[in-house]
Amino acid sequence: MKNIKTIIKNVSLLAVLACGLSSCSDSFLEVTPKGKLIADQTADYDLLLNNKALLELFLNGQVQAYLGDELDAINPYFDAGYLRSKRLFSYTDVIYERNENAEEITDLMKNLYTYNKIINEVMDSQNGSEAQKKAIRAEALVGRAWANLLLINYYGKPYTDASAATDPGFPIILNSDVMQTTFTRASVGQVYELILNDLTTAIPDLPKRLTHRLRASKSAGEGILAKAYIYMGKFDKALPLLESAIANIANAGIPVKLIDQNEAFAPGGIYLPLNPYIGPTNIASIELTDNIYARHYPINISSFNNDLVLSKEASALFQEDDLRRNFMSTTPLFVAQEYPDGRLRRIGPMTVQIGVTLADLYLLRAECKARLNDLAGAKADVEFLRKNRMPAASVAVPANIASQRVSLLKFILEERIREFAGQGYRWFDMRRLSVDPLFSNVTYKHQVFDMDGKVVATFPLKPERFTLQLPPKVIDLNPGMENNP
Repeated sequence: MKNIKTIIKNVSLLAVLACGLSSCSDSFLEVTPKGKLIADQTADYDLLLNNKALLELFLNGQVQAYLGDELDAINPYFDAGYLRSKRLFSYTDVIYERNENAEEITDLMKNLYTYNKIINEVMDSQNGSEAQKKAIRAEALVGRAWANLLLINYYGKPYTDASAATDPGFPIILNSDVMQTTFTRASVGQVYELILNDLTTAIPDLPKRLTHRLRASKSAGEGILAKAYIYMGKFDKALPLLESAIANIANAGIPVKLIDQNEAFAPGGIYLPLNPYIGPTNIASIELTDNIYARHYPINISSFNNDLVLSKEASALFQEDDLRRNFMSTTPLFVAQEYPDGRLRRIGPMTVQIGVTLADLYLLRAECKARLNDLAGAKADVEFLRKNRMPAASVAVPANIASQRVSLLKFILEERIREFAGQGYRWFDMRRLSVDPLFSNVTYKHQVFDMDGKVVATFPLKPERFTLQLPPKVIDLNPGMENNP
């Protein structure tokens, strides 16, 4: 992929903005375009969607990777770790120093700048058909919705119908104006309303045929809309969207399928050779057949960090023949002593897929079916994933679990841990489950152990920390903006 300067054709570079990331201290957006780009051709706006920065985010790792309850920390490695990582794992109120930017905000703000520019300008561009312009605008609406869905799940309370209208959310940003300096937090409900409106507006104009993983298709739009409804607890609205998103994949112009790890780890398989440090051979996001809408970030807790491991309980979820164990190690890097009580350390892949993936869609559809009492359909979906992750003899959901709605639902949520352990998915599940009547009485904590398995510290998750505080720098730049408690 080429960057924004080289992919845009016929663009006039009129002026270099005087305001850089370090000097724009009065801007909440913290956006630093290389120059003021004036696009006038429909093709220019199309090329903007190929910007590599829309694919690769958060060089220091997304915050949720450190927050899920499937993780334990191990000393002496934890004490020697990065301060930000330790604060996140400890569920500390304040994560950043006063002069620090939070990549979770700045990277997404840069993306919103691009998406808003396209949304607001492409319909007036030249030399493009009405259908082309609508399709490009639709892709940008999907991107804006995806970015806002992340932001509201960092900085807004978990969605509930009872309080969404009054719970503070995140500022709604609809313009590509880097000079804007005044921002007001919208409510959680208002942000979700924007997300739903963007996606429902976009979906009719999105390409039905997936031809490139970086670009939004109808399946991607439907998948993100389904996830938004699931975060809102509206499973009946999510299910038909998931059905359609998965069905549309049959028409893809590129290979889209779950990787069968039985084949991938067999002689000559794509995951071989196994690297002792990073596990299976890494596959680029835009080549990963599981990807429908490729977005990723590097994961710091994999490979070369020894401090965070799967908890004893999460590690025990993996059967010995579960091929996903190939992405795990039983020992710290360069250390022969095994972690206590069978804990596993994730060593790959090097990037976490956070856009729209087939594995996530199948597990979300299984969950929706279970919640709506289609137990047979839920069982079929989770087993379809499992047959691509382990030998056939181990695929079946036990009959006593498959016949009980709540038991099957718990099994599906545990399958999500097996599939996405250590990659941040669990944190978003914990947030929505915290306001789910079936799971709202569950408490969460993090613990630090020594290499002998002794507890040396415990950090309970208090309800307030299901929502992150806005960084001090954001509050300082916006006097009067309410922070989360």
